[in-house]
Amino acid sequence: MTIEDRGDANVITHSLAKHTLSRLRDVETEQVGFRKGLVKLGRISGYEIIDGAMETEFTAIETPLTETTGESVKGLDDVVIINVLRAATPFVEGLLKAFPRAKQGVISAGRDEEAGMDEAGEFPITIDYVKLPEISADDTVIVADPMLATGSTMCTVLGHVTDEMPDSGVEDLFVLSAVSAPDGLLRVGDQFPEADLLTVAIDDHLNDEGFIVPGLGDAGDRAFRTT
Repeated sequence: MTIEDRGDANVITHSLAKHTLSRLRDVETEQVGFRKGLVKLGRISGYEIIDGAMETEFTAIETPLTETTGESVKGLDDVVIINVLRAATPFVEGLLKAFPRAKQGVISAGRDEEAGMDEAGEFPITIDYVKLPEISADDTVIVADPMLATGSTMCTVLGHVTDEMPDSGVEDLFVLSAVSAPDGLLRVGDQFPEADLLTVAIDDHLNDEGFIVPGLGDAGDRAFRTT
């Protein structure tokens, strides 16, 4: 098992995930390499969710020579992936390689950088667009955003997602990030204790502007060559 419980979150410790994240952190990694790295990290994370959280069942199969018993993963068709625009787009592209039949939702959310953080360490969040599929109790829901900093964006997004869930909840609710800050993990965990927080790295702290340190910069800007 390459998912470890670190208290505030579960951390993906797969060697290839750590290798890929190191390349993403490097300031010398240009746009194409950065975007491909996010895709790769999304695919690895998807496989880790399958291995660590989804059950298998025995199935009867017939080979060219005889009948035998195999195993199949349960629930692969019952997955909902929420793309937090825009930085999560390549990240979700990788997830879809692990869950090609997943239903997809989109939420365009951004924090007001000019307003800055308030005394509680939160940013005001603007939601520009929401389109979510129907979510059933049997679904595994994955809300993907490469950076979990203050948690302001994620908490706002989760508010919209959980409003669409059945009253009984869902099979599993994952908040998936590449890099997380302790502040954000605590905030999301406090406000949405039903969510499983999954990340590839828990970084040291947030700076005064609310950016993760050491982090990897602005994932959206680096993936799409904007500033």
